[in-house]
Amino acid sequence: MVHPSVPGNPPTLLDGLEALCAFELACGGQLSLVNRLDRETSGIVLVAKHKAAARTLGKAMERREFRKSYLAIVWNWPDKDEFLVDGPLLRKGEVADSPVWVKQIVHQDGKESRTRFEVLRRFERAENPGVRFALLRCHPLTGRMHQIRVHSEHAGHPIVGDKLYGPDERCYLDFIETGWTPDLSARLLLDRQALHAAMLGWEDREWHCPLPPDLAAFCGENAATKAGNLSGANSRGVF
Repeated sequence: MVHPSVPGNPPTLLDGLEALCAFELACGGQLSLVNRLDRETSGIVLVAKHKAAARTLGKAMERREFRKSYLAIVWNWPDKDEFLVDGPLLRKGEVADSPVWVKQIVHQDGKESRTRFEVLRRFERAENPGVRFALLRCHPLTGRMHQIRVHSEHAGHPIVGDKLYGPDERCYLDFIETGWTPDLSARLLLDRQALHAAMLGWEDREWHCPLPPDLAAFCGENAATKAGNLSGANSRGVF
């Protein structure tokens, strides 16, 4: 979790950063999150440590000046090596009944949303005979809630481990009620969505973060190499 949502939450990224940067904070510094990630999504979070950086980077984010790419493991093999999903998004509850308030759908009355996908690897796993998976690089061209997750599902390639946009939204409700169970493990395969913020760029700067161990292991030991060398020189992402 990036930041606290309600009192009593478990420790968050912001809690850890406050401990790490305690000296700077005591000397008048601050911590401002420039970007945020969905719960259960791993990867880069850019943090500004003073007001000037927060203001500059915040405005750049509002103007969509940042370059972003994600890595995702999805069900099934896409027919094309590259494809674009151009599908407006809105909250499902605005047009239909939905047991999950935040769930988004592609709908003609939604806000403009576009994501470009490219296939990095198609693979199968001995643990799941007859099932096909693909490792995708995802480029969100707009910045809507759950955009990559909704667009990949809309294209017929839901993200592995996604409780809300995967095989059935009931997985999300069951997880809220009972926690992680063997049944959910059998249906989702991973205990979190296989989505990773791999690159964030602005002007002449780029920050890279390789696939974390759980996703690399799911793809196989060469997955990080297949996805390209994603460990950049400046990967801390703190200004």
